[in-house]
Amino acid sequence: MTEEKERDSGSEDLGGQVDAAERRLSEAADAANAAEKRATAEIRALEANLEKERQRAAEELEGMRREHADELQRERSAKEQAIAAAEARLAEIEAQAVAAEKRIEAAQQRGGATGGTSADAEARAREAAAAWLRTQVEAIRREAGQR
Repeated sequence: MTEEKERDSGSEDLGGQVDAAERRLSEAADAANAAEKRATAEIRALEANLEKERQRAAEELEGMRREHADELQRERSAKEQAIAAAEARLAEIEAQAVAAEKRIEAAQQRGGATGGTSADAEARAREAAAAWLRTQVEAIRREAGQR
């Protein structure tokens, strides 16, 4: 009977070990399930954050595009205004040049009526008018270049 008792005692120890192993296995499975649920929830939260960040970045990019387009439009308008101002200034200079030429012709005619003018005086008058026109054109170019 001692042998039987030892077998029974060994069986009980083995059965207890099996029960304990089953409990540990069940606890490990429960812990793994809980960890899986936490990981799934964390992944979903990260995905939601990623989507929010993508949306924010897309909105920011669109805002920057609009700002850039507005800035380009302002620059175009400023250039168009500068060109219009330069063209108006050029028209004024051309009108002044025409008026200067008429004054020169009138002076020549007066000079012709009083006995003629010298060719040197006429050349100086034309040179002065040309020099004045050149300085006006250079001023307009500088002005247009600065804008």
